[in-house]
Amino acid sequence: MASAGTFMDLRDVAAGFDIPGDFAEGIPFGSGHINDTFAATFIQNGIQVRYIHQRINHRVLKDPPRVMENIARVTRHQRQKLEASGVPDASRRALTLVHSRDGLPYWRDSEGSTWRTYLFIENAKTFDVIKKPEQALAAARAFGDFQRLLADLPGGRLHESIPDFHNSPLRLEALARAAGIDSQGRAAGCAAELGYALARKAEAGHLLGLHREGAIPERVTHNDTKLNNVMLDDVTGEGICVIDLDTVMPGLAPYDFGDMVRSSVMPVPEDEKDLEKVQIQWALFEALARGYLGSAGAFLNKAERDNLAFAGWLLTFETGIRFLTDHLSGDTYYKIHREGHNLDRARTQLRLAQQIEQNLGRMNRIVADSQP
Repeated sequence: MASAGTFMDLRDVAAGFDIPGDFAEGIPFGSGHINDTFAATFIQNGIQVRYIHQRINHRVLKDPPRVMENIARVTRHQRQKLEASGVPDASRRALTLVHSRDGLPYWRDSEGSTWRTYLFIENAKTFDVIKKPEQALAAARAFGDFQRLLADLPGGRLHESIPDFHNSPLRLEALARAAGIDSQGRAAGCAAELGYALARKAEAGHLLGLHREGAIPERVTHNDTKLNNVMLDDVTGEGICVIDLDTVMPGLAPYDFGDMVRSSVMPVPEDEKDLEKVQIQWALFEALARGYLGSAGAFLNKAERDNLAFAGWLLTFETGIRFLTDHLSGDTYYKIHREGHNLDRARTQLRLAQQIEQNLGRMNRIVADSQP
């Protein structure tokens, strides 16, 4: 199978799934860094219906069938809980996974690539940069609802789609190794960033230490809660559906809140070059705390709530060192669009981490005041 960007290639992909009607067209879609995503239109009884086709990145997600087993379990449980509670638009509030013609939640092409298909959620969109407190509140509430719906997921523990995904100490060790090897000769150009990161070994292990002590429990978490992974309704602005479920697996609830903080409290892209623009927007942080605790606060324990603000620092720090590690290693994980792109991303994240570090007391007070 040739490049998936062609009309005939997507027609072949579509034929692998149990989709009624006739394939009309397909185009690249979205701005994700990992998987290849396409929107496809079908004609069903004279009506245009859209679907999302995604080719799973095997380099990042080593075991696609297990990833898809997780997603099938999660979306099925979400739908059941939503329908049982009488929600009228459950199909827009949980992803609808389309199975292959073989009855599996994925399809493999002739080259061994794994694909999945979802029903397209119309009249809603995602935003790469959240600029209004109302958007932050809506998205945070949606992630809190997502955790709440999955709190009683039956069937045992989910698979770890990416083992140690939010293991910050291991991420820091990987950075140290990459800097020591310096395969691309780039370490000298980011010495300040390396110095900041490598000096925070103790802080990197704080949440995992609380988990080992039993203070913070394991839960079903999204683990990649960038706010562009929540679709906001075009009319109401409500956060209606959490998407990008590749990393839904066992995790710690503060991680999810922390990544929301990381991805939304500065109103600039994650690769902003002008670091003077990297400033905490306090109205956005307050909206995050109110939205998330308004939906998830009832089932979080005290240790989880007390460490939400710290998790904002940790997840920002972790993302920064992941970008920095990829930069030092030759840009093998994240897609880049220019020379030094991952270094720009790393600098933006680490600048934000420094600001959170300096304002942690204020952030803790806001979280405490936001608890229901």
